[in-house]
Amino acid sequence: MTGFDLLHCALFIGLDVGKSEHHATALTTTGEKVYDKPLPNDETKLRTLLAELSSVHGPALLVVDQPATIGALPVAVARAAEEVEV
Repeated sequence: MTGFDLLHCALFIGLDVGKSEHHATALTTTGEKVYDKPLPNDETKLRTLLAELSSVHGPALLVVDQPATIGALPVAVARAAEEVEV
């Protein structure tokens, strides 16, 4: 995303990464929980989730608990997404 501004962020996504499965929670700026589920450690499913959430709610910020090592894939996927910042 070019020119990302945290103040224009519509959604905050927290990702607790694991070896075989992650857990994602997404909150709107009003604190409404719009997603709170396990998520397989799969690139296609990560791309799909980020695309769906950002298309419905707007620009998103993804926070990954372990951005290096096991969290490298979600970080790379989010960086490639147009409406998602890490």
